[in-house]
Amino acid sequence: MTDEERWSARSTAEWEGLLAATHVGFDVRVPDDSPGSFSGEVVRRRLGAVSIVDCRCHPWVGRRGAGVMGDEGEGRFGVQLVLRGAERIRRGGVERLLSAGDLGIWDGTGGLGIEVLAPFVKRTLVFPRELVLAASPRLADVQDVPGFGSLPGARLLARYTEAVMAELPGMDEATRATAGDVTLELLRAAVEPLLPAHREARLEALRARARRVARARLTDPALGPEAIAAELSVSLRTLHAAFEGSGDTVSSMVRRARLARCHQDLTDANGGTVTEIAYRWGFSDATHFSQAFKREYGCSPREVRARSTTYRRAEPMV
Repeated sequence: MTDEERWSARSTAEWEGLLAATHVGFDVRVPDDSPGSFSGEVVRRRLGAVSIVDCRCHPWVGRRGAGVMGDEGEGRFGVQLVLRGAERIRRGGVERLLSAGDLGIWDGTGGLGIEVLAPFVKRTLVFPRELVLAASPRLADVQDVPGFGSLPGARLLARYTEAVMAELPGMDEATRATAGDVTLELLRAAVEPLLPAHREARLEALRARARRVARARLTDPALGPEAIAAELSVSLRTLHAAFEGSGDTVSSMVRRARLARCHQDLTDANGGTVTEIAYRWGFSDATHFSQAFKREYGCSPREVRARSTTYRRAEPMV
């Protein structure tokens, strides 16, 4: 895997393109009182679906309004640490100044104005927005988290990111993806106590917690609504009610998660036999597994296994 992607810009037009590709889109100009020409650099490193993006640049002024709101950045969510310099952020009539050592949080769906006041360096964790909202649904209802940088969980996230950067050259792809998952969990733990809790947000938060429990216990054949409710310390009725109207049920959520892991292992030449894979991910009946798999994917486990052309062992077919 390539350790990093690196780009540079020598004009505000090039800088607009880099910001849209790695952060969110802005209309950019150089401040009237800024001497000399503009330049900037962006370096991106991947942690699975999460990115660590380092940015250094000369002063600039930007506006994220209707003209750029439909760009790819709407699908991103960021946590940034200012390493040098300062920037002024204006959002919804509220102005905040972030300087060296400060942490900020942004949602790519929102409009704002920004002014970078001096030669500037920052590091940003950029998350796919859908992953953030799956972990913390209530973040969909806020544009900002005032005081985020003072939270103990936020400072822990910053220190963890620094440690990951030190170890990154020696990490393989799987370890990087795991490190990305940890950053997402640290973000969730940091912001959850500050967020509003209207009824639908509470229900989605409970569904998200149920999904996390399911992912952690998929190998347990006893995993089901009762076990999940017990681990979450809620009644079975409350758990089922949280999924009503969502187009899903607790049992189907668990089943799909298990089938997805089975499908992943079936495409791996070293994943084991069909039967081994089924039992590994909590299915106790091979016939039931085969039927459920075919309903979900439109083909049998045996057919998926056969496509793994490097698989050489004979195996019992389900």
